[in-house]
Amino acid sequence: MVAQNGKDLLIKIDMTGGGQFETAAGLRATRISFNAETVDVTSLDSTGGWREVLGSAGVKTAAISGSGVFKDEATDERVREIFFAGETPDFQVIVPDFGTMEGPFQVSSIDYAGTHDGEATYEMALTSAGQIIFTPFP
Repeated sequence: MVAQNGKDLLIKIDMTGGGQFETAAGLRATRISFNAETVDVTSLDSTGGWREVLGSAGVKTAAISGSGVFKDEATDERVREIFFAGETPDFQVIVPDFGTMEGPFQVSSIDYAGTHDGEATYEMALTSAGQIIFTPFP
């Protein structure tokens, strides 16, 4: 894989609950991270005293974050609506030349900021709320 433009990593929001995804407008920076908890099964019988873990037993999570400027009233409004209603709609994350991750997320935080001589900005954080499906690009 060759180097990719960071602006091509997109966060998309299901706008209607029917699979109509739109890119969250105005984002300047996006990030997705995956984590898996481990279940420690180390015992006195563990070879050489090395820790052992139980494969596929821990909780998996995904976190998405983004920050940017206000540009599109519809996607800004949808993020606020999701937050205040406590909804967990599907989101998509497009990673160029890699694939698409899709699944339910909860908007866990929204931050708004601005200075008297600059633009209004926002940051949002999303936490997975169910299974995330990865679809590789061909």
